[in-house]
Amino acid sequence: MNDSAPSTVAVLGPGGVGGLLAALLARAGHRVICVAGESTAATLLRTGISVHSTQFGDFTAAVEAVTELTEPVDLCLITCKQTALQAALQRVPPAAVDNALIVPLLNGVEHPDLLCRRYRPELVAPAVIRVESTRTAPGVIEHGSPFTDIDLAGDAVPSPRLDATAAMLNAAGVRTKVQPDQTATLWRKMSFLAPMALLTTRHALPIGELRSARRQELLELVEETTAIGRTFAPEINTDTVMRAYDDFPPETKSSMQRDAEAARPLELDAIGGALLRAADQHAIPAPITRTLVTELTALAHPAAP
Repeated sequence: MNDSAPSTVAVLGPGGVGGLLAALLARAGHRVICVAGESTAATLLRTGISVHSTQFGDFTAAVEAVTELTEPVDLCLITCKQTALQAALQRVPPAAVDNALIVPLLNGVEHPDLLCRRYRPELVAPAVIRVESTRTAPGVIEHGSPFTDIDLAGDAVPSPRLDATAAMLNAAGVRTKVQPDQTATLWRKMSFLAPMALLTTRHALPIGELRSARRQELLELVEETTAIGRTFAPEINTDTVMRAYDDFPPETKSSMQRDAEAARPLELDAIGGALLRAADQHAIPAPITRTLVTELTALAHPAAP
């Protein structure tokens, strides 16, 4: 990949995150192929992607769209929900991906193993993104946060390839840094994603009300989850996570909370389930997390009368 020349980029799952990145990369002059279901692909071909953003302004970008990738690309961003990952990957067969760099921007910490088995470890570059962006309709993206930041890693990926990808994303307006340890990178995000996702969803509150009305509960959950996270990234600490929450706009909601409000499947196993599996593996108590996962499971799947 040459960061000074246009690249061909596939985006699997052009939702809130994928749609924003697809539009930004297309606006920067790259060829973007969105991979989606039939109705979404038809809409994107007809209308392109319209972005309403406090950071990037309002604009519309033309993209290509298919239901299955059938040609080689330089880069493939995987931005679907974890709940749809297995089915979505059928749209991106390994033969079509060829030598593309695979960059999953997914919640959770367990997906790299799946992707390395399906593709090749030297092609998989796990990344995390900090952004609040929502698809309000096919091809319509509301980007509410004043930032869009990516940490890109890939323990088996050659460094020049990571650097070139970061340069391309930075040139498109997405602040991107290459990190040296993919496991630590994923767990640093998990340490602040999980408490916010679980509690905002359980209590149906945005972060501003949560950090004031239920601050002690939030603090105790953060202490619990950072204890788990330090097994994988020793620098994780409670104060850093709490400061991040205090800096968020008060109306901020987690993506899990938005999914619950829209009656969509929750990424509960990828977030809460993964936390509990790590806690059990390392014999770390996680009673608050366990209770929240149990309660959210019951809310998502109410017992039949």
